Amino acid sequence: MITTEAVFALLLDYGPIVVFLSAFLSCLALPIPTSLMMLAGGAFAAAGDLSLVNVMFSAFVGAVIGDQTGYAIGRFGGASALQWLARTPAKRTILERARAFVDKYGGTGVFLSTWAVAPLGPWVNFVAGATGLGWVRFAVWDILGETIWVSLYVGLGYGFASRIESLAALLGNIAGLLVAVIVAVVMLVWIRAVLKAKDAQEALKSDALSR
Repeated sequence: MITTEAVFALLLDYGPIVVFLSAFLSCLALPIPTSLMMLAGGAFAAAGDLSLVNVMFSAFVGAVIGDQTGYAIGRFGGASALQWLARTPAKRTILERARAFVDKYGGTGVFLSTWAVAPLGPWVNFVAGATGLGWVRFAVWDILGETIWVSLYVGLGYGFASRIESLAALLGNIAGLLVAVIVAVVMLVWIRAVLKAKDAQEALKSDALSR
């Protein structure tokens, strides 16, 4: 796990380049603390060590290219790519959650996954490509969502430069809670749909027997 001190050191040494790389790689499901990186980038911009415009641009471009790469992996790799990605039970579970999210919300799900439920974001990208969600639809919702994500985190880092670690912990807890709530809602909707379908089948059988 990359420490806060390491994030600060990387930013001071490499500036916007490391912001771009972290955003890009995190959108491919690599465990990189990009949210902390953007918060710290905003804080350094507030202190005059980095350019605010450069930090925001690097984070935005890295995130969008990363999302597009994840979508392309799903689109061209198809079911075999998803099978490879789901090679462990933990990854299989989160991939199934992402699939349910895309099935339920479509393009809106892509939008929400970029900022409101960011932990699902990379997996939503893979699933969106593999399940045939249109590229234009994906790209539009993705760009809108990443605009909010980057503006939110870099802006908060800029405005609360002296409380970065506390702010990062708070935002991480909120993101985790949002993921849990949305996944629970999706599962309840799915269970309800299954039960309705089962009731409909039983009704059809009863009608057939009564004739």
